[in-house]
Amino acid sequence: MTTEDCLIRRDGRAGRITLNRPDALNALTYGMVKAISAALDAWRTDPAVAVVVLDGAGGRALCAGGDIITFYEARTNGSKPDPDYAWGFWRDEYMLNATIKRYPKPYVAIMDGIVMGGGVGLSAHGRTRIVTEKTMVAMPETAIGLIPDVGGTWLLGHAQGRFGEYLGLTGARMDGADAIQAGFADIFMPRGEIAALVTRLADGNGGLIDDILDDVADKPVPPSKLADARELISKIFAHETVEAMHTAALGTTDPLAQRVAADLASKSPKALKLALAAIRQARDLPSLEAALAVEYRLVNRLYMDGEFVEGVRALLVDKDKAPKWSPPTLSMVSDALVTDYLAPFADGHELKLTQQ
Repeated sequence: MTTEDCLIRRDGRAGRITLNRPDALNALTYGMVKAISAALDAWRTDPAVAVVVLDGAGGRALCAGGDIITFYEARTNGSKPDPDYAWGFWRDEYMLNATIKRYPKPYVAIMDGIVMGGGVGLSAHGRTRIVTEKTMVAMPETAIGLIPDVGGTWLLGHAQGRFGEYLGLTGARMDGADAIQAGFADIFMPRGEIAALVTRLADGNGGLIDDILDDVADKPVPPSKLADARELISKIFAHETVEAMHTAALGTTDPLAQRVAADLASKSPKALKLALAAIRQARDLPSLEAALAVEYRLVNRLYMDGEFVEGVRALLVDKDKAPKWSPPTLSMVSDALVTDYLAPFADGHELKLTQQ
């Protein structure tokens, strides 16, 4: 099957999925979510498909995230967010994320170029996650009034030390080595070797899939800047509150700490506190599916209350970079608000995913 935005086809024994919106950095649309879900469902029991390979067209990105402008445009009378589109998109996207996590066949994600937001959801839950010297991974959602989603809180909650809080709250960028250090990827390969690997995976005479992947699993990984900053990150992000983290970052002259302070001062206060709560809660949840259910509550509430809409307006629509966050300060985001946003829906809207 081939569509304009997503190229889905058989290549030998490989089911191939290529995100094909290079001018938009392969941003993920609702139609692409549905097409990928249908392909994975069909390939699940197809004996001719031994491995699934995900990549992106254009050489600049696997996927820079969801096509969030469509969320901004899905409004009633141009003033109130229309929940139907957002709730449906996120429901089906999260179901896809869970499918990838539990997929019974090898799922190989080529995380070359930019991988953010929804792109992380398509790749970092896969069985084999390959990064290159051109990889840039981030979960920058707090900058647009949202929380790390698509299972991001699950990944961040299980990252080493305090990397999860740091990456999830600030939206800091990871290179390939950092992504491996944080648990978002497994294998580092030079970009120039990827095509040969994919050809070998697709070739029926290329050997067993697991043997091929084992052959590249021990490739050397460059030094990780994230690992080098472990002590400072732990010092700042071990604190219980975002306010204390900000104060700790301001209390040192280290350039990284100063960037952290600036980042925490610029993001949505409400999104920061909700992200911190969700990341830490995810550590004690039993599964990715449980974390996705919590994320579903938070993203929909942030959409309906206008925080996410305002973030998209300020950064991507009007581009004035002056979002009017509500509440405007961390001190005004109460513990009660966080508790209310984390609470299950009372009207039957809960996302109910089962482990496959």
